[in-house]
Amino acid sequence: MKIKRRKITLITNFLLVASFTAVFAVSFFPQKALPIYGGTELSAIYNGVRGTNKVSFMFNVYENAETVQQIARLLDERGVKATFFVGGCWADDNEQTLNFLVQNGHEIANHGYFHKDHSTLDYEKNKEEIYLTGVIVKALCGASPTLFAPPSGSFSDKTLQAAADLGYQVIMWSKDTIDWRDKDKSKVVSRATKNLTGGDLILMHPKSHTFAALPEIIDYCFAHGLEIVKVSENISAKTTQNT
Repeated sequence: MKIKRRKITLITNFLLVASFTAVFAVSFFPQKALPIYGGTELSAIYNGVRGTNKVSFMFNVYENAETVQQIARLLDERGVKATFFVGGCWADDNEQTLNFLVQNGHEIANHGYFHKDHSTLDYEKNKEEIYLTGVIVKALCGASPTLFAPPSGSFSDKTLQAAADLGYQVIMWSKDTIDWRDKDKSKVVSRATKNLTGGDLILMHPKSHTFAALPEIIDYCFAHGLEIVKVSENISAKTTQNT
């Protein structure tokens, strides 16, 4: 097991060095704007198409691999698929959990490598954080993320441009449970479900109280005729409309 882990570490370290080199190299060349959101200005996506019955669970992950697996098992039992925005350094340390998510049909997305404040980073650093996470995720589980959620929801025009140049859509949220701050199951349920409507993206984290709140949130969605889908599916009609 130690030998296997050492091999994985060597591989990922090699990928990191190669990735840093690649990012450093391309920074010498002028970048072209790729407005993948449509129109002339880049922007983040805060929700899917309104008027549908689709909502999404999005989990930002930098901790608690065991809770991540508990959440994934519960979702699977209820026939629900979610989108997990994973930090690159977390993914590198939790290959087994990452593959567990993929094998169970959940969507893997990008949450930056070191949970930095992307609004304070220049173009090259923004690109580096996003690019390295994508490389690590691809190497460890075969998934190729196309969605990026900036840590703490903090981003700038440079973030939008870097993400676009890497082929990513920047994803925010329309419902925030604030479960990282308030360790209260009832508050998580209330914030996730209050005035919930089609197109909503519900932000959560792998916390024990969030895990405890999930059955009630799922029951509420089903009782109100809402289908819980991956973020990419929720926003697909919207991004198609904007292209």
